[in-house]
Amino acid sequence: MNFYLFIDTFHWYEDEDAYIYTRIMLGSTLAWARASATCLNFNCMLILLPVSRNLTSFLRGASICCGGALRRQLDKNITFHKMVAYGIAVNATIHIVAHLINIERYHTSQSKEAGELRNKLSGLGKSPNESYLNPIRTYETNTTGEVLTTIAGITGVVITVALILIMTSSTELIRRSCYEVFWYTHHLFVVFFIGLIIHGMGQLVRGQTSQSLLLHNVTYCKDHYLEWDNATQCPLPQFSGNKPVVRVMFVFFTLLKENKTGPLIIVQVVTHSSGVLELHMKKHGFKMGPGQYIFLQCPSVSQLEWHPFTLTSAPEEDFFSVHIRVAGDWTAALFKAFGAEEKVFKELWMLPRLAVDGPYGSATTDVFHYRVSVCIAAGIGVTPFASILKSIWYKCCNPNTVLVLQKVYFYWICRDPSAFEWFADLLFHLETKMAEKGKNDFLSYHIFLTGWDESQATHIALHYDDKMDVITGLRQKTCYGRPNWDNEFKQLAENHPSIGVFFCGPKTLSKTLQKTCNSYSSVDPRGVQFHYNKESF
Repeated sequence: MNFYLFIDTFHWYEDEDAYIYTRIMLGSTLAWARASATCLNFNCMLILLPVSRNLTSFLRGASICCGGALRRQLDKNITFHKMVAYGIAVNATIHIVAHLINIERYHTSQSKEAGELRNKLSGLGKSPNESYLNPIRTYETNTTGEVLTTIAGITGVVITVALILIMTSSTELIRRSCYEVFWYTHHLFVVFFIGLIIHGMGQLVRGQTSQSLLLHNVTYCKDHYLEWDNATQCPLPQFSGNKPVVRVMFVFFTLLKENKTGPLIIVQVVTHSSGVLELHMKKHGFKMGPGQYIFLQCPSVSQLEWHPFTLTSAPEEDFFSVHIRVAGDWTAALFKAFGAEEKVFKELWMLPRLAVDGPYGSATTDVFHYRVSVCIAAGIGVTPFASILKSIWYKCCNPNTVLVLQKVYFYWICRDPSAFEWFADLLFHLETKMAEKGKNDFLSYHIFLTGWDESQATHIALHYDDKMDVITGLRQKTCYGRPNWDNEFKQLAENHPSIGVFFCGPKTLSKTLQKTCNSYSSVDPRGVQFHYNKESF
């Protein structure tokens, strides 16, 4: 689409009669500047859509207008957002360079060496009944100072600086090491879009008006410029700038509107020995789905920062919960604010105030749409599956619920299971309840431990024949090392025709799983199909 818009606009400005005189002064850089501007407008319209959480949540839930294949494309919303940003950066560079050349050509058009026609065009606008074409009024004008006093020049500098700060702070290194820098500079998008709306009002590039084209025969008059204002067919040409494109920003801000209404009540705080803070909360009108996430703000820690956390409660419960592990300055400060470090008991009314934005959908919410689902979690990526497994249990216990899902395979890969002991407790509870209900075959789970020391290995070897696993306390024994995905997917393909695969974890493992899904999916749509859904971090 960008290529089409660029080429179409480029040819229009190269061929349109209204810009013949402008092209005489500026040459082909006029078309370069205007074509890149059209692409910039298009990309700036698109860039907010993939990061509109309300919009993506709506599309995930709208099964009528958004099928499974399209919903899986929503997993790539951040990738699409980045691609559009690269498009903005490329077109902005072309636009800036083209206009720098345009300003210099406007300036040289005032010199005697420019030729009589360019001098004639540059001289227009000195009388009251004339309109100017050249914004640089004299050859002695300081072009830099002149441009920086115009609306287009000032807003152009503001937009460029905001864009540079936003993009340079969005690199992987800065996001991982200094998330706050990324967070704050990304909010310069407000400055960027305000500047973008005002930018077109400068009307720096001007063309001949439609009424002037009817009276002024450009084809004839451009070669007979000495007869201007004397011959009836060559009155002085009149010029005006393009009217700015109205960018309906309120549509995007409506889409980006956050769900922060209503008071939030903290009903329970649990500090786990593994260094995990569990918060149970209630909020009037709060409705969630399994696997969804929220954004939390703690004003006593930061007035501006909102951080995402996956909900670990099930929709069937009368509260919603999150599990928070220290993974940076903000979470460390939150731990301290709740007294989790000192393990000091605090009355609920003494706890710091929290604000919630959400909930929002994620890829894992589609687990219930498949007859067979494979859930794979790596490290902290296990949190969304807490909500899903709880919800599965509630649905299985409810005789009135018609459940499409018939079988769940759960894989958990972790380096240190003690950091997620709360989840092992959940699995133990589910294991016990499933056994009581005679549904042992419904959930099949496999835990893989990738990190252990010599003393742990000795302890594991001594208790290998015990009925319960020595690490997790579960009936299902822990595996040591990493899964052989080829073997796992081969067995799945032999037993089931259509399988939904859901992953939450690092990008490197996500790429491996996606390739494995593709390699074991049949070319024939009637054959075995693995439908891959990811929630990478």
